[in-house]
Amino acid sequence: MSKILVIDDEAPLRKMIHRALEQKGFEVIEAANSNEGFVQAHEHLPDLILCDVNMDGSGVGFTTLTKLRENAATAAIPFILMTGMADAAGMRRGMELGADDYLAKPFKMEDLYATVNARLRKTRTVREEAEKKLTLLRSQISVALPHEMRTPLSGILSNAELLATADGTLDQNAITEISQDIYQSAQRLEQLIENFLIYAQLEIIASDPQRTGTLRAARTPCAAEIARTAATAQAEKAGRLENLVLDLAEATLPMAEDYFKKIVAEIVQNALKFSDPGTTVRVRLAMENGMIVFSVADTGRGFSHEQIRRIGAYFQFDRKMQDDQGLGLGLAISKKLVESHGGTLTIESGLGTGTLVTIKLPAI
Repeated sequence: MSKILVIDDEAPLRKMIHRALEQKGFEVIEAANSNEGFVQAHEHLPDLILCDVNMDGSGVGFTTLTKLRENAATAAIPFILMTGMADAAGMRRGMELGADDYLAKPFKMEDLYATVNARLRKTRTVREEAEKKLTLLRSQISVALPHEMRTPLSGILSNAELLATADGTLDQNAITEISQDIYQSAQRLEQLIENFLIYAQLEIIASDPQRTGTLRAARTPCAAEIARTAATAQAEKAGRLENLVLDLAEATLPMAEDYFKKIVAEIVQNALKFSDPGTTVRVRLAMENGMIVFSVADTGRGFSHEQIRRIGAYFQFDRKMQDDQGLGLGLAISKKLVESHGGTLTIESGLGTGTLVTIKLPAI
C-alpha cells in the first residue's frame, strides 16, 4: 500500500483528498501547514507528497519543497504541487526547485488519481530498473571476481610456498626478489578488490537518489595538492617522474577527497601504462566557463572510437594483446564517479595519436 502525505491549510479540501485517496487503497497522512508537513515527511517517509503552494497565501509550498529536497532522508520523495495559480512562471519555479508535477486547483478526482498514479508508476519503474542493474552487477561480480583474483593470488601462494620449502637454499638476493613479487601481487589484489567495492558502492548509490544527494554534498578544498600527490605517486611507481608535467590551479571540488584521489590515480595510471617511457603525460586542473576542468593527456598508442564507446565495468582495452593485470575498472569507476557528481568525462583519442581524458565538474 502506497503512503501519501497531503499538506494543505484548507481542512475541507484536505479531508476530501484524504477520503478520495483512501477509497483507492492508499494510506493517507495529513498536515495542516509547512512545519507539520516537514515533521510528518521525516516521521513517515511517504511514497509521495501532495502540497499546496499558497498556504497562508505566501507561496509556502515552495519553501516546503526546498526544505525537503535539501534533506537527504526526504530528497527523493516524489513531490506534487497543488495550486490555484498554475501560471508558467510558478510552474517553472516549482520544477527548478525539484517538483515532480503540478495539479491545478480546482481539479476533478479523476485528475487527482491520474496524477498520483502516473507519478507512483514512474517511481516504481525507476526502482525496478535500479534493481535490474544491481542484479546484473551481482551476477557479473560472482563470475568475474574469482577469476580475476586468481592471478595475483597464485603469485602470492607460489612464491610463499617457495620461501617456505627453500630449506635455507636461497641466497639473500633471491629471497628479496621473491618477497618483492609477493608484495606486488598483494598490491594488485588489493587494488582489484578496492575497485570492485567502489564500483558496487556506486551502483548502489545510483539506485538511491537520497544517497546521491549525500554524495554530492561532500567537498574537497585544495584539490590541486590532492591531484599533485596522487599523480606524482603514480609517476614514481612507474619510474617516470621526469615525464610528468603538472599545471594545477587551486580549486574546491564538489566531491569527497578519496573519490577525487581515486580518479586522478586511475586516469594518470592509464596514461602512463599506455604511453612509452620518455613521452610526456600532462595533468591539468583549471577553472573554465564556470566549470572545474581536470584533464590528463598522453602521446601513447591511443584507442579506437569503438574502444572508447565500450568503456564499461568489466571491459579492458586489448586485454589479450597486452595481457595486463586486472579488469580495467579504472575508467569505468572514474566515469561513474564523475557522473554521480553531476559532471562529465570525455575521451578524445585515436590509434597511435595519444589520448586526452577531460573531466568537467560544476564549480561551487
